[in-house]
Order: sequence, then structure tokens, then C-alpha cells
Amino acid sequence: MNDEAFQHSIRKLLKNVGVTTQQEIEKAVQQALADGHLKGDERLPARVTVEVDGLSLALDFDGDITLE
Repeated sequence: MNDEAFQHSIRKLLKNVGVTTQQEIEKAVQQALADGHLKGDERLPARVTVEVDGLSLALDFDGDITLE
């Protein structure tokens, strides 16, 4: 196994997930604000799950997204 290539591929995946997820959350919040579904002072519970097929690995991360 090439540790450097392995670690690089993990970082690349996580960077892509992080950037894309942030963009999608921002769009969804802006749309919910525009539609009147959010006031802008909410705290939104969120969960992220990472699964790796072939390893039977599933990690859950819980947190809050605060709008104010």
C-alpha cells in the first residue's frame, strides 16, 4: 500500500464532501429563508454519516448549524 497516495485520496474525498456540503446547506438555508420557512435565528440539528464500503465502517457526527 502507498500510504501517501492513500492519505491523499482520503483528504481529497473529505475536502470535496466538505465544500459541496457547505454549498448545498447554504443554498437550502437561503431558500428556506426566502420561502419563509426559517426566520434566521434558528439552530438546526445536523448529522453527517460517513460510510466506507468494504470496511463495514459507518461514522456519525452530530452537531448544530446556528443561523445567528
